[in-house]
Amino acid sequence: MEQLIPFISDVGFPIVVTLYLLHRIEAKLDTVVHSIQSLPARMQERPDPETIYPAKVTQDPIREIN
Repeated sequence: MEQLIPFISDVGFPIVVTLYLLHRIEAKLDTVVHSIQSLPARMQERPDPETIYPAKVTQDPIREIN
């Protein structure tokens, strides 16, 4: 028992910090997963870019080099 108390005091703090950081990362990962899962629906809601910015084709004809 005498050896167990210093071990807990030495290892306990890093374990607590690790669990805290894992909890924070998990919350942020949940947000990322939700954003990725909602992306296809948001992409379908967007208007077609051609209706907003109609393509202006102003290409010069290709000239042959002799």
